[in-house]
Amino acid sequence: MSVTTPKGPQLAVLPTSAEKDARQGAQVLQPSGWPMPKGYANGMAAEGRIVVTGGVIGWDADERLADGFVAQVHQALSNIAAILNEAGAHPEHLVRLTWYVVDMDEYLANLKELGRIYRAVFGAHYPAMALVQVVRLVEKAARVEIEATAVIPR
Repeated sequence: MSVTTPKGPQLAVLPTSAEKDARQGAQVLQPSGWPMPKGYANGMAAEGRIVVTGGVIGWDADERLADGFVAQVHQALSNIAAILNEAGAHPEHLVRLTWYVVDMDEYLANLKELGRIYRAVFGAHYPAMALVQVVRLVEKAARVEIEATAVIPR
């Protein structure tokens, strides 16, 4: 009988401090040999209470959409932060964001500004993310919709 070693990348859990692990609970999953992603994580692992948002768009409490793509992203991220707060969660509890945009070129043309806005709202915590271009959103004037999943450690 022979035993073979599987080929391909091995999974690594990036080390974090014990204090951060106790507060955050989420671990970044980074397969060995893979390039480090910029602005997102390849995967996350967490245990605790799950908090899930619906698709959140860039409008205020009066359902007025912010003017333009970047402003809508800022408002959508702020709305997600408010929803997390209702559950007692914080941005560092985020494990996944799924972005739906109506124009990929608009997203790509604003990466620096989007990064600045993201860090202003969520800090330097980057969960697993997906970005999908869609034909349109339910609200015709909406340029972006974002879903979020967070896990609050027990």
